[in-house]
Amino acid sequence: MKRRIHSGINKIQSAVALLTVELIILFAVFFVTLTSLIMIIRLIFFNRDEGIDHQVFTFLLPYITETNTSIIVFITFLGSYAFMVPAWLLVFAYNLFIRKNKWYFIVTVIIAVSNLAMMRGLKYFFNRPRPLIPLLKEVPGLSFPSGHAYMGVIFYGLLIYFVYNEVRNNYLKWILIFLLAVLAFLVGFSRVYLRVHYASDVLAGFCFGILSLTILLWMLKRIKKYNAKKIPPDLNVAITGDE
Repeated sequence: MKRRIHSGINKIQSAVALLTVELIILFAVFFVTLTSLIMIIRLIFFNRDEGIDHQVFTFLLPYITETNTSIIVFITFLGSYAFMVPAWLLVFAYNLFIRKNKWYFIVTVIIAVSNLAMMRGLKYFFNRPRPLIPLLKEVPGLSFPSGHAYMGVIFYGLLIYFVYNEVRNNYLKWILIFLLAVLAFLVGFSRVYLRVHYASDVLAGFCFGILSLTILLWMLKRIKKYNAKKIPPDLNVAITGDE
């Protein structure tokens, strides 16, 4: 009996310690991201300093080749509407019909729709024109923040969240998380390489995406915990798909 009690106490202590570490990491990421975003906005819109953006274009010039451009065009497609719309629909369908987890389905719909609207609103609010020197062809629309970077972080970041919570094999889990994070970064980078966005647009897109995803996931998790206390267990299983 004493061993069981001690074992239970140790598990609780481990869970509390892990939760504390996760909260500290989450707060640190949120603070660094918010600070970075404020600095970018101040530099571009208050100081009117685009020197770094043009320096990045100059730095990339020696690396622009036909082979690299072909690769980059494919990568940028992975953040385009043509790819993202079917990809989101597949995630919706997987959660609803295969995973049969209505909670994840609701989360994905809310995150996708709200961030698409937010991204559009931010573009019109900042109203920054795109660079005038596109590598391949001119792209319509506004520049700040980068929609590819913003929605790339949202989509691939959400996949990271699902992988972190669903994949039990730690080795496979962290490989997938690393690959998804790299892919989200490359989607943003591709827009600078193609010169349809400034580097500051992409960095801002990353920041907005991280902040939005962090806040929404935290809020939705709190709502789920609150509802779990109010909803009868049988109904809660029907909603979340978790037994």
